[in-house]
Amino acid sequence: MSNAITIDRLTPTIGAEISGVDMSKPLGNETFAAVHDALMAHGVIFFRDQDITPAQHKDFASKFGHLQVHPFAPNHSEEHPEIIVIEHGPKRKPDLNNWHTDVTFMQEPPLGSVLHAKMMPETGGDTMWASMYAAYEALSDRMQRMLGELTAVHDYEHVFGKSGRLYRNQADGKMQSEREKHPPAEHPVIRTHPVTGRQGIFVNSSFTTHIKDMKQKESDALLAFLHEHVKQAEFQCRFRWQKNSVAFWDNRCTQHYAIADYFPEHRQMHRVTIDGDRPQYRSEHRPN
Repeated sequence: MSNAITIDRLTPTIGAEISGVDMSKPLGNETFAAVHDALMAHGVIFFRDQDITPAQHKDFASKFGHLQVHPFAPNHSEEHPEIIVIEHGPKRKPDLNNWHTDVTFMQEPPLGSVLHAKMMPETGGDTMWASMYAAYEALSDRMQRMLGELTAVHDYEHVFGKSGRLYRNQADGKMQSEREKHPPAEHPVIRTHPVTGRQGIFVNSSFTTHIKDMKQKESDALLAFLHEHVKQAEFQCRFRWQKNSVAFWDNRCTQHYAIADYFPEHRQMHRVTIDGDRPQYRSEHRPN
């Protein structure tokens, strides 16, 4: 690959494709800074033709923070527990085609994820991302002020619990141990990004159960409005994968949606997730 890094925006709102970065080689300081700045500016960034090993995948992601081991998702191997294998095909239909932000049931949700396409269907299997900055900024001033005062509760039971969509018959003992590690988390409905200082909506239909200090009907109605609001096409970009494409997204200011239109073809992805910090809301927001 060329040493010259180029950045091509996908939309005015979110997403950029980067060329001139080789993830199979150590990431130098200048390249790291360019990639980091692009991520902060565009929310999600994409790379093509990255024929990398699991170790190289982890090395790249670890430049941006400590890597996380997901408590429920199947991992690659004992050697690479940080790598989640997301695989669907003739024997397993895609099962999570909805807008969401990853792992918000944790007290400190992830900074972001790096997703590597290992095997792709002939067509289909695209992923969409939406900017929660743009979704917030499209709201009225009055709605922004009201949401800034609210706190939401996030819980894994809705997805990974016994009644959840991704429950995989885990032993009750494991579920209990994970409940002890991951009690329901409380996060501000509006999150101030710790680097950019911008405000973004921080609730999602996978893990947000209710808004504190509201009646259930009130909470349900407000969350339903926000879940529908963030789906607007003007907030989105759509990425068409190829084998060895990579996406790196900022989990603090985006949601994403994996389109489940390729069954029964085979799609395999490897994901590495980077630890984040505790979400905060600052009404007088300024970058750190």
